[in-house]
Amino acid sequence: MARLLHPDLYRRLTNEEINALPIVHYEGPVHLIRSRTEWKAAYPTLGSCNVLGFDTETKPTFRKGRVNRPALVQLATDEAVYLIQLTWLPFNKFLADLLSNPKIIKVGVGIRCDMQALAGIYPFVPQALIDIGSIAKQNKLAAQGLRTLAALLFGWRISKGSQCSNWSLQELTAKQITYAATDAWIGRLIYLKMKELNLTFNRQNEKPVARTALDRKLQCKNPTSKARRS
Repeated sequence: MARLLHPDLYRRLTNEEINALPIVHYEGPVHLIRSRTEWKAAYPTLGSCNVLGFDTETKPTFRKGRVNRPALVQLATDEAVYLIQLTWLPFNKFLADLLSNPKIIKVGVGIRCDMQALAGIYPFVPQALIDIGSIAKQNKLAAQGLRTLAALLFGWRISKGSQCSNWSLQELTAKQITYAATDAWIGRLIYLKMKELNLTFNRQNEKPVARTALDRKLQCKNPTSKARRS
């Protein structure tokens, strides 16, 4: 059992300990998806995956009560990361069909709030969602966010430097691309590591994704907040 083999999983790392770890980022292929043609080329690969790392990025807002729509969707396979820029290719049925496919597991932290934000753009019912933060919580791990789970499970530090940058830009910077790809990539690795450690997960404890605007507001008071991923 993971509880016996890995007692350090239940000890909270300090910020000083995390900052002392070697910084790691995704170094594999990244595909920017900006057109329907590029999506059609990527779909056969994405649609054949068993597990996709998932994340979104949203332009931060500093006005009380204002919420921006997601500007980027990140999908990580075992071979590459795909960044769908919604400023170029608006969220619609093409991507909703993938996210609602029950045969493809989508994993991430705070994944339900991200899906609810997308459903506010184009109504759909996402399926096969696994929140790795919920797995960590159910197993009483000392970390529940991407940064802390990466440190706890791999001894790595991932940068959050581009977290509050402008994701609505038509041309993303190299730092933004690396940051966005790393979040989806590390989320997938964390899930696979959790499976390797036989960490249990009761999906019946998970709340269903809200289908109405009111439900989304009640479940995710600030769906664009990235604080949950720290």
